[in-house]
Amino acid sequence: MHSSELEARLRAGDRFHDLRLDPGAWAIVRVDGRNFSRYTERRYGKPFDERFSALMAGTARALLEELGGRYAYAESDEVSVVLAPDFAMFGRGLQKLVSISAAVAASAFTHGAGEPAQFDSRVWLGTDVEDVIDYLSWRQADAARCALNGWAYWTLRGTGRSRHEAALALERTSVAAKNELLSRHGVDFNALPAWQRRGVGLWWENHERPGHDPIRGVDVTTRRRRVRVERELPMKGDYRRLLARLLHERT
Repeated sequence: MHSSELEARLRAGDRFHDLRLDPGAWAIVRVDGRNFSRYTERRYGKPFDERFSALMAGTARALLEELGGRYAYAESDEVSVVLAPDFAMFGRGLQKLVSISAAVAASAFTHGAGEPAQFDSRVWLGTDVEDVIDYLSWRQADAARCALNGWAYWTLRGTGRSRHEAALALERTSVAAKNELLSRHGVDFNALPAWQRRGVGLWWENHERPGHDPIRGVDVTTRRRRVRVERELPMKGDYRRLLARLLHERT
């Protein structure tokens, strides 16, 4: 068989190479830590550890910068990065975007943690800004739900309950009951740090930097872009309004 014919036949087996993000669509890349429940239990405090949160924020920043995203959101062991409709890296190729984003997340986290970690990646598509806001509001609601469950679970574990006993005790338990359980153990869930209950947001902002022009001998002010890491995110309607502003403006 001629080499060109062999190449054509083998390339035809690369079935997903031509998949592209829909033209004009908003996209969100979401990476999740692989087997992180087991990984974090052996290495970090529970239910939350500021060291782990810092590592995930650093991972989110690496993804935001590498992909040129509009906004990034980190909660638990996941990061979501919003890509605007004009995103054009990799020719909007899905296969490349998924593989590169997982690689960036793994390398950033591994570098910060000093030991190997793995991430998987997926892509979500939306037609407009409202879709994106709905998605991010959903992830923040999930952060709040997981935070309450985590605090309740690890509070019970702290009383000597086994994994099975703690999980069984929380089955079909209401939000009010979980808050009451925490209150009995001296934990006011609503007073916990916002980053635990609402996640961490990252976005680009402009800032002015004073300097001096030695040629003209005058003081000057330059504008620079930098990533803002916000650990005190608002919630519900206020969060949606913040997202609407960030997603519509360009820095």
